[in-house]
Amino acid sequence: MRIREIKEKDNQTIEKIIKRSLESFKLNIPGTAYFDPQLSNLTQFYKEQSNAKYWVAVNEKDEVLGGVGIAPFGQKTGICELQKLYITSEAQGMGLSKELMKVALDFAKEHYTHCYLETLKKLQVANLLYIKLGFQQLEKALDGSEHSAMDAWYIKELS
Repeated sequence: MRIREIKEKDNQTIEKIIKRSLESFKLNIPGTAYFDPQLSNLTQFYKEQSNAKYWVAVNEKDEVLGGVGIAPFGQKTGICELQKLYITSEAQGMGLSKELMKVALDFAKEHYTHCYLETLKKLQVANLLYIKLGFQQLEKALDGSEHSAMDAWYIKELS
């Protein structure tokens, strides 16, 4: 496995991974990443923002197994958002999410003071990973949140 920045050729595959993952949890509903307008062209979306990147994890055949992004959060200075962390079902349980997050957080530390993320309580494995990596749970979403279906919010001080 290796992690690299997303390329144009990865857009369709990562969109499928994200949608299939959300469908598997019955989360193909409004208020989730499923309906994000930029989902079909993540390469362009992250390229157009300053201090933003999206990475994919690939196998030895350069097939995409998952991905994660970092982008500025709304108009908040110093706060980024960890976005669209999704892994194929076949690649789950191999530590890939943790590796992707490490790359994303290392990048975030260079540009931001805090990293925010939104998820759902029912995604228990993800929630445990966020806590293990030092994220603190918040009682509500930060102002400017775009995903109304989320019910768990975290922030991490980057140092």
